[in-house]
Amino acid sequence: MSRRRTRPTPTAVTDRSTGRPAARADRRGTPAGLRLLAGVVAGTVCVGLSALPASAAGTEPVVSRGVTIPSFYNPPSELPASNGALIRTEALPLGLSIPGLDGRPMPGTATRPMYRSTDSAGQPVAVTGAYIEPSTAWKGTGPRPLVAVASGTMGQGDQCAPSFALQHPLTLNGDTVSVGYEALAIYRLLATGAAVVVTDYVGLGTTDRVHTYVNRLDQGHALLDAARAARAVPGASVTAASRTGLYGYSQGGGASAAAAELQPSYAPDVPLSGTYAGAPPANLTSVMKGIDGSALAGALAWSISGFAQADPDLRAVVEANISATGKAALKDASTMCVGDALFGYGFTKSNKWTTSGRSIGDIIAAEPRAQAALDKQRIGTLEPAGPVRLATGVQDDIVPHAQARQLAVDWCRKGANVTYEAVKLPNLGDRILTNHLVPLITDQGDAISWMTDRLAGKPATSNCWTMPLQP
Repeated sequence: MSRRRTRPTPTAVTDRSTGRPAARADRRGTPAGLRLLAGVVAGTVCVGLSALPASAAGTEPVVSRGVTIPSFYNPPSELPASNGALIRTEALPLGLSIPGLDGRPMPGTATRPMYRSTDSAGQPVAVTGAYIEPSTAWKGTGPRPLVAVASGTMGQGDQCAPSFALQHPLTLNGDTVSVGYEALAIYRLLATGAAVVVTDYVGLGTTDRVHTYVNRLDQGHALLDAARAARAVPGASVTAASRTGLYGYSQGGGASAAAAELQPSYAPDVPLSGTYAGAPPANLTSVMKGIDGSALAGALAWSISGFAQADPDLRAVVEANISATGKAALKDASTMCVGDALFGYGFTKSNKWTTSGRSIGDIIAAEPRAQAALDKQRIGTLEPAGPVRLATGVQDDIVPHAQARQLAVDWCRKGANVTYEAVKLPNLGDRILTNHLVPLITDQGDAISWMTDRLAGKPATSNCWTMPLQP
């Protein structure tokens, strides 16, 4: 399952999604419809689509689905001793930016950092991301606050990294499709005067391993360490005293929820003022059933590949039960972004990937070692630090509403300060992502207002007492 970075010579760059020379990368697995879509959009979209950068001269570049990953994303062999320590930085040109009246770019000036974190095995790991110093002044009390943003699902290919998407809001080349949809929330947060740091997560962007999709410890650590790293970014105005918020939806909601639980033991130096966890995948057993056979079925492949890399017990079960067809699908999906997965594996059922014809969820449920490994990923066993706003669409069938609501119940029982928001919308279509994605937009304004109040030092009032009445 490991996807180590290749070491081709500069004259023979290899696309690691195909193993072929990049100039003639194999497009089998790219549906004709996707290539047609690429041609149409390429001819009509001009805003936010820029040339993809090549790696610096003399390096050994990695190519993922036709996209050359900049050499910045190659981690060094030796990492700093402390979590959150900067490894390197470079300027990050924002793909969506305009000159301000005072000459400064709007919404701000961005830097791409690489920093150290610790993975779920307790080993040091390099993580990349983005820090944006806003042009808007902070009008509240105290130093400028910071929001650490955990992106929603972008994919598992390195070209899908959130920091890459901020530079290239639309990546579209006939082999891959990636859209930087988190820019809306990020730019709205910047407009409040708060600085924003975004994590790329473990293995997303960085070329040394597979992205460990929805791994509770990897994601929580990476988000908290991004907040630490932001203070050391050259030109950053945030300090160790800056009030800090955690913000995320979907995969990001799980990451922010996990980070809020881990902050007291892992990063007590991060002054956490509030956490927004939208549609958090808190119970992966339930979430696997939600995405299996849905439009986002490719995400099941990402989680299996990530956990098989990180957990020996799950790896043994995967190797014993995944068929040759399934192994090929996992390898193929490991370099995909969301757009690619929708075209390539949308509505695929996981029983097509197993030797027994049983679903992956059923196989894991029948294997105590595998189920125990998945249970370790459960969010809700610890009390989160500070106030939390947890939102979930009542019709969400991709990251099921019931398990997100249960997280709120679990936290309330531990005495946490929880603001629970059940987003009530009509059923907008079963298993086609709409019930999951629409609350991302409809709840965003309220979520950012809630976060802004926490960063301004205003107290939050828990509504845990209403849980028996809430859907």
